[in-house]
Amino acid sequence: MCLQKEQLGDLSGDDIHVGRLYEVLETDAEHGMIRIIDESGDDYLYPEACFEPVAVSDAAARRLNQVLPHNR
Repeated sequence: MCLQKEQLGDLSGDDIHVGRLYEVLETDAEHGMIRIIDESGDDYLYPEACFEPVAVSDAAARRLNQVLPHNR
């Protein structure tokens, strides 16, 4: 879940929204970045510090996968 957009540096915060859930596609722990599909529909690296992991039930995960744009 995106919790803040202040640490984006040179990245635009227009394509992520505080409070929104994003699926993590890849983690680059060495550089403190995670790859998500943002609101543009493309995947980009964002600072991991802007997000907090949340657990969703298996049923919720299945439902989310059905409605997320990148899975259509």
